[in-house]
Amino acid sequence: MSLWRIERLNQRGDGVAVSASGERALAALTLPGEEIEGEATAGRIAQPRILTPSVDRVRPPCPHFRICGGCSLMHASDDFMRGWKAAQVGKALRAQGLEVPVAGVHVSPPRSRRRAVLSGRRTKKGALVGFHARASDVIVDLSDCHVLRPAITAALPLLRRIVSAGGSRQGEVGLTVTETPAGLDVAAQGGKPMDGALLQTLARLADEGDLARLDWDGQAVTRRAPALPMGRARVVPPPGGFLQATREGEAALLTVTRDIVGHAPRVLDLFAGCGTFTLPLAERAEVHAVEGLAAPLAALDSAWRGANGLHRVTTEVRDLARNPLLPDELRPYDAIVIDPPRAGAEAQAQQIARSRVGTVAWISCESVGFARDARILAQEGFAISRLYVVDQFRWSPHVEIVAEFRRS
Repeated sequence: MSLWRIERLNQRGDGVAVSASGERALAALTLPGEEIEGEATAGRIAQPRILTPSVDRVRPPCPHFRICGGCSLMHASDDFMRGWKAAQVGKALRAQGLEVPVAGVHVSPPRSRRRAVLSGRRTKKGALVGFHARASDVIVDLSDCHVLRPAITAALPLLRRIVSAGGSRQGEVGLTVTETPAGLDVAAQGGKPMDGALLQTLARLADEGDLARLDWDGQAVTRRAPALPMGRARVVPPPGGFLQATREGEAALLTVTRDIVGHAPRVLDLFAGCGTFTLPLAERAEVHAVEGLAAPLAALDSAWRGANGLHRVTTEVRDLARNPLLPDELRPYDAIVIDPPRAGAEAQAQQIARSRVGTVAWISCESVGFARDARILAQEGFAISRLYVVDQFRWSPHVEIVAEFRRS
């Protein structure tokens, strides 16, 4: 067996191991400074044996940890994770020539994930429901989960019955599950085609499980509205629609964003979704919300029309990657809020950089793309005056950022 020392973690959270001869390989479930033993195959040490554990190593509380791909860093202390995630953001910015300190790190607590995408597969004896194993299409059948909200964990037996009733032995059923005040909202994809018998069975299961909504490949099974509060408004998102993963993380992002925008009278919200930022900001500003999908904007507009005391909100369906707002279109706004997908918003960043807008609240879920877009703004006179990390995906390498850009 070869001896290795873990130099650092890569962006995916795998340890970068170095041997005495200088050979390098990746080793999962390790931490910087640890000495390990194992054999490398195709650049990876499949089963590293820890010889000298790090002081930051802790005992994972979850019985599924070693096989489940939902959490890859549960063996690391909370202090280590805060520092490592902040360092990942700093490293990405420095690669673009930007030196910006992280002002703070907010970590969502255990068992706080209100939205999760689970996988289900029908078996001879019933069904499996859970996350995939690491680097595998095998589904780890969950008995408990330390990241999901208790209501979602308690519904795992019901979800298995739904998959057993409507799943195919040949494929997976994707289950987007969201906890709402009205109950769980479940959107299933990849199941058997709907017929009368399946509709009746699914409706009975949804009623027994007191689901707020069950959607089967775009067909509604139940019709109770799973409304979510967003500021003073209540939004019924489209089935499987994107939401911030935890209420605590959403609140942290919104607090900073509100502070950045301040009392700007006209705000532009780009990649607005169904109104996470638009609707709370409309409590003191007119907001124009732009999003590439029509369904979330329809939900946002309906929620605004049903709320009291909000300023005017307008919406626009637009593909901002292919058709970003141009400087003349950005001119009417006093502040911009932008929350792009993982790929970032390079095209829109170029147009914001050329505009006269002086205040931008930028939310990102990927540090490398964020740093690239930040450099575009910096080249045209913007500077990051505040930068925060928000960790909604506890025990994973996933990083979220909210930053304040001001023209210098």
